[in-house]
Amino acid sequence: MKNIVAIPKVSLHDHLDGGLRPETIIELASERGFDLPANTPDGLSNWFVDSCTNGDLKTYLKTFDLTVSVMQTYEELERVAYEFAMDLAADGIIYGEVRWAPELHTREELSMREAVAAVQNGFDDAVEQLADEGTDLKIGQILCAMRHQQNSLEVARIALEHRDSGVVGFDLAGPEEGFLPELHAKALELLAKNHFPTTIHAGEEGALDSIKSAIFHRALRLGHGTRLAEDLQLDRTNDGDSLVSIGEVADWVLDRDIAVECCPTSNLQTGSSPWGSSISDHPFDIFYQLGLRVTVSTDNRLMSGVTLTSELALLAEAFGYDIDDLVQFQINAALAAFLPVEERLNLATRIEDWRDA
Repeated sequence: MKNIVAIPKVSLHDHLDGGLRPETIIELASERGFDLPANTPDGLSNWFVDSCTNGDLKTYLKTFDLTVSVMQTYEELERVAYEFAMDLAADGIIYGEVRWAPELHTREELSMREAVAAVQNGFDDAVEQLADEGTDLKIGQILCAMRHQQNSLEVARIALEHRDSGVVGFDLAGPEEGFLPELHAKALELLAKNHFPTTIHAGEEGALDSIKSAIFHRALRLGHGTRLAEDLQLDRTNDGDSLVSIGEVADWVLDRDIAVECCPTSNLQTGSSPWGSSISDHPFDIFYQLGLRVTVSTDNRLMSGVTLTSELALLAEAFGYDIDDLVQFQINAALAAFLPVEERLNLATRIEDWRDA
């Protein structure tokens, strides 16, 4: 684990409202007079993990009602973003893309644009402090539109307005079933016309059609993407090896080098792996062996009780990966980041230099 902590890491799929410190929730809830299901950091952490480990995405998403409720003012968002960035740096992350939905944080005094500014200010304060302490961290915001709501076009416009001030990408999040990307075609078309990077949650809850729709709407990355495994046919040989037949959707993802943002523990919690409920059943290793650009992220550190380091350790134990494999996952993420090509290559080189040293 010590060596894994030291790897320079890139995190592509990490939700702001899924990574709060339990202590912060307790403090902010107390200021608001909210009752909590547990009043100690350990008790609250356990409540989140237990509530989310039931094999159902809808129940999993309900826990965000609590975290979002203490992220409704400028000061609350600024604090959460600052602490989030500090926690990324503590886990050895050198570049992180943090996604969140501004429309969920306007119940009181804030507009969506003000919420974006608050989060960016928190990130900037953390990055500046870390730099003073000799730690290099870069963060980009990914603005999510909720696919079961009607705000995607406005969120897309806000993302474009802030493309030079911290926002690097756009995402569709929330329940997949019944809410394919077609419902947000205007927003996705606007982003495409302005050459703005898009990732879409696809293949976490929804079937293969969700992934096909995300690809059709020009997603450069697939959020989770585990059900891409439904487009693979595994046949066991007499000596125990597997022969894999690839369907046209998986073949397209492979040929076009579309990155897959895997979040192993979260995928097991929500039952999104079509092959079984244990980590050994996760399609990650087959994706990797096929040459897909697989990346590793945490999704929601609070809800899953994980860090990026622990997720990498989980995969290493399950599939026998060594440090070179884990470094490759970081290079995959660096090259799939929503950054200019020179910055992506610089990130990858930095990771390779660490490995070679």
